[in-house]
Amino acid sequence: MGSKSDLKIMSAAADILRQFGIPYEITLVSPHRTPHRMVEYAESARKRGLRVLIAGGGGAAHLPGMVAAFTTLPVIGVPINSTLSIQGLDSILSMIQMPAGTPVATVGLDNAANAAVLATQMLALNNARLADALERYRTTLKDRVMRTIEELRKGGFQDDV
Repeated sequence: MGSKSDLKIMSAAADILRQFGIPYEITLVSPHRTPHRMVEYAESARKRGLRVLIAGGGGAAHLPGMVAAFTTLPVIGVPINSTLSIQGLDSILSMIQMPAGTPVATVGLDNAANAAVLATQMLALNNARLADALERYRTTLKDRVMRTIEELRKGGFQDDV
């Protein structure tokens, strides 16, 4: 993430990765305040054993795109609706409008949890344990919705209206 203020949003990714038992690191690498650190971090990521990078950014949101420029690892961008942002639109556009050859997979505004799920799906391509865990996770989501439907029905709500 580019600044400490992003931690509130990005901690959701850490929560999901922990849930799946995926080791991760979380740190600050600002493309504007610590550009040399950002370059070193991105260039060394593969050698350090990282497989997917999740980068959050608000406002100009240069971090995901700049990290993607310095690594061949997949980069997932989390646009953040920061205090300086234009309701997050500037962050979203800076991530989805990357030039050909330097992609940033981008999730919804402030949706670091989905970035972690997407990273888990990427890692699960070659990891049966993670693939099974994702199946259980999806079943849990479905079961939660089905319980809510049942609770609504008991209260007189009909979902077919």
